[in-house]
Amino acid sequence: MKKMTKILALVLCLALVAGCFAACGGKTTPDATDTEANAPANTASDAEPAPAAEGAFKIGLIGPLTGGAAIYGNAAKNGAQIAVDEINAKGGIQLAYNPQDDAHDAEQSVNAYNTLVDWGMQALVGPVTTAPAIAVSAEANNDRVFCLTPSASSNDVIDNNDVMYQVCFTDPNQGTGSADYIAENFPGKTVAIIYRNDDAYSQGIRDTFYAEAQAKGVEVVYEGTFTEATSTDFSVQVTAAQSKNADIVFLPIYYQPASVILKQAADIDYAPIFFGVDGMDGILTMDGFDASLAEGVMLLTPFSADDPDAADFVAAYQAAYGEIPNQFAADGYDAVYIIYNALVAAGCTADQSAEEICDALTAQMADMTYDGLTGEGMTWDDNGAVAKAPMAVVIKDGVYVTP
Repeated sequence: MKKMTKILALVLCLALVAGCFAACGGKTTPDATDTEANAPANTASDAEPAPAAEGAFKIGLIGPLTGGAAIYGNAAKNGAQIAVDEINAKGGIQLAYNPQDDAHDAEQSVNAYNTLVDWGMQALVGPVTTAPAIAVSAEANNDRVFCLTPSASSNDVIDNNDVMYQVCFTDPNQGTGSADYIAENFPGKTVAIIYRNDDAYSQGIRDTFYAEAQAKGVEVVYEGTFTEATSTDFSVQVTAAQSKNADIVFLPIYYQPASVILKQAADIDYAPIFFGVDGMDGILTMDGFDASLAEGVMLLTPFSADDPDAADFVAAYQAAYGEIPNQFAADGYDAVYIIYNALVAAGCTADQSAEEICDALTAQMADMTYDGLTGEGMTWDDNGAVAKAPMAVVIKDGVYVTP
């Protein structure tokens, strides 16, 4: 179902050059205020939310707060919490915030959604990851609940519904942007691809990367696949990429399997340029991972903590949670502010139903422009996809820096 709103004829420019990366860095919202960071919100899926102020809008969040993808979910939850605290400190519109755990599982995500509906949720930040977001989007579309996912990037998340929007750029755009960057900055280099073929996120990025690589004359010398069940050993794929003398190994995958690939490559003295996408974000804080193995890894991301414009957010996040925020934290922060700005612009009141608010926000998103941590001049098309350009970062001395 297409959204019955004004179609924005926007084309996302993804031919990234080094000179544009600085311009693509996000900024804090113009009306954001500095605030003293609070303690993290509850993480258990059955945790009670903090008491809501009288007349507060009820905003839910769903993401993996436990399990293998917990780095993503907790980062988004924490970033959203900072935004909620800042907004509530303004003294105008108030937000009641209720994060729920789905452990990166579609069924649990639907259960979390139902818990939030019973609570009286009026808008949702999430779900954070793709498969849960696809499952929840069908429920939210039936119930007419507005959803803004921080980081579920598959087109399948926003297709066949008109209530789900994205903060992150889509999988096809990540694949195209990665191929364009490699063609521009590494001419003549050969590429191997290792991707997960039973995952919509990984498969979708691989498909558009391969098509764009062919169009731009980038030679792909090897492709290796894996599934969730075989994601603990990549010796065959790594050895094959080495035997093909691949200069670059493209990894459109999450950080957990990527960490194994980096270790196994080091074990056989294979040191290509490893190039990932946003799912690689989080590898530096992964428990038990030797971060030195990620030295020199490149990835596309809409956020870098070394951006001077993000300094206030980074400082607040470090004070509250004791670590440098990743892209998912910035996505969660932006998601709350996007909903807040849309609520204000649409003139919504907290006594409206979720359906009334959904109608108002979807209409507002058709003409809305937002400058945030993860991009400037963000706009949304009629299907809910955001228009913004990613930037490339490289891991150097254990932190992300722009090349």
